[in-house]
Amino acid sequence: MGELLDRIDNPDDLKKLSEEELPQVVSEIRDMIIDVTSKTGGHLGASMGAAELVVALHYLYDTPRDKLIWDVGHQAYGHKILTGRRDRFHTLRQWGGIAGFPDRRESKYDHFNVAHGGTSISAALGMAAARDLQGDDYRVVAIIGDGSLTAGMAMEGLNNGGHMDRDITVILNDNKMGISKNVGAMCSYLSRIMTGEWANRARKVRDELQKLLTQVPIVGETAVALMDRVEDSVKNFIVPGMLFEELGFRYIGPVDGHRIDLLLPTLRNVMKMKGPNLVHVITQKGYGYPYSEKEPITYHGVTKFDPETGAFVKKAPGPPGYSKVFVETLAKLSRRDEKIVAISAAMLEGTALVNYQKEFTDRCFDVGMCEQHAVTFAAGLALRGMKPVAAIYSTFLQRAYDQIIHDVCLTNVPVTFALDRSGLVGDDGPTHQGAFDIAYLRCLPNMVVMSPKDENELQRMTLTAIEYPGPAAVRFPRGSGEGVPMDEEIEPLPIGKAELVREGEDVALIALGPMVGLSMESAEQLAELRIQAAVLNLRFVKPLDGDIVADLARRCGRIVTIEEGTRMGGMGSAILEFLAERGITGVPVTRLGFPDRFIEHGSPQHQREDAGLTPGDITQAARDLIEGRTKEASSVSEHA
Repeated sequence: MGELLDRIDNPDDLKKLSEEELPQVVSEIRDMIIDVTSKTGGHLGASMGAAELVVALHYLYDTPRDKLIWDVGHQAYGHKILTGRRDRFHTLRQWGGIAGFPDRRESKYDHFNVAHGGTSISAALGMAAARDLQGDDYRVVAIIGDGSLTAGMAMEGLNNGGHMDRDITVILNDNKMGISKNVGAMCSYLSRIMTGEWANRARKVRDELQKLLTQVPIVGETAVALMDRVEDSVKNFIVPGMLFEELGFRYIGPVDGHRIDLLLPTLRNVMKMKGPNLVHVITQKGYGYPYSEKEPITYHGVTKFDPETGAFVKKAPGPPGYSKVFVETLAKLSRRDEKIVAISAAMLEGTALVNYQKEFTDRCFDVGMCEQHAVTFAAGLALRGMKPVAAIYSTFLQRAYDQIIHDVCLTNVPVTFALDRSGLVGDDGPTHQGAFDIAYLRCLPNMVVMSPKDENELQRMTLTAIEYPGPAAVRFPRGSGEGVPMDEEIEPLPIGKAELVREGEDVALIALGPMVGLSMESAEQLAELRIQAAVLNLRFVKPLDGDIVADLARRCGRIVTIEEGTRMGGMGSAILEFLAERGITGVPVTRLGFPDRFIEHGSPQHQREDAGLTPGDITQAARDLIEGRTKEASSVSEHA
């Protein structure tokens, strides 16, 4: 791939090069990132922008003894290439290949598993404290993007880091963007710093003047004392990064992150400094590739594309995606109800709310990477008569669990949670799988939990949730719908009412969401074996349609539950609990869902095969029940 890069198997090889050769290494890293992501997809923009920073860090620091902690990790492709994974980089995000984010199982250079934003400073501070308690002397560096700095957890880490006064370096990789353009006061503050580079010169002048005055007897000491007394009053005007300094961090910067000749001397000086330091590095997202420079949002996370033209490989025409259907439904409902508002936590693009925001500018709130704030903000809106819809990925809503319980469910306010990316998410892997939302939501008092079998049912559930006078969650998958006809007039669903989509007497397949379609395929396979399977579209995990579940249990005598979520505490568990409470005994139940482990990255088909969630798996589970046997590898059989 590159004349120099081919000689680098680890950072020690990188250190053998001269500083003059490093720009070529950066260029070759960018070429490799473009080449591989054009075939596999992945997070292009952030890693392109951080290429110089990655090279400078591994060139100077003694990695892996020195700990580099990457926030989110989508800026770390160059890090992977330089740390022994160059020859496997082409397997990026593929089944059995390397992960799209740093992973401790993958490399000794990955010190912390990441993919959610805002975690790096806290993790790095913990490592620094452990180092000091153990009497060790390695360096700890957290590399955080400015988008992640909007996360409350990042600010908590900064606050505690300055107080603890440990030797730690935070590198703020500032490209004015997370996935979308940054919002909020922190973004504005960083922008002011970037336009105030004169302030660094002013501080240097002040330091030189102080040194000069100390050489003058008596008068010099008096003048220096006077300077110290007025310093706090004028500091805001002459020192960029004042907020960080007040939090206890020495601020260094801003530094041009695309100039190795500036990064190296800056980082060398920082390596000599004690205490908490924050280095403000300015980069451009997508730097080094004209198409990603021009459209950084489009090229943040890419599918396959032509590296020569930047054109994305067109997919065959198909049904609309679930995210698009949700947002179009939300817009349709918002046009007739002015109380409906939408909330995003720095994911306008990911949740498809961009067009909604254009139409409903005053009713669409992007609160930054702040899921906790987003949920309590929604509760406040609901308490004053609005109808907030928080569109948040299933995996990211986990970050606001206390707020869901304390501020929404306990208060019992009408907040709608649109849980995008519920279930399997493919190549983003275990950090992004929507595996746990059924289990962590159905146990909450006042909460309604539902999942549509197709896109038409999604629009009906969206209306149902918004009209419900309490907390309601609609979980829907990543990807395209089933291609069913869409109702022009949207009607709500009766709360807690399931739908029997196929009659049968031998076994009942109780399915949720996209698993309904797979269960129908399985029912066809079973019919060829002269086994008549009933298929129930459960729709609502909470409240359950107890009457129809009880009827199927008595009529069929065997139940297989199928869900794209964890088995432990999931929909199947809810069925077992219900049967036990009703006193319905002697009915064997096999639960299909995610096993008690994380599902690795790869295609959704690979992931479903791994989890035992294909039509063939469902068919086999039903046959095993009928024939009185259970396969431990694919299912767990219980008797209520």
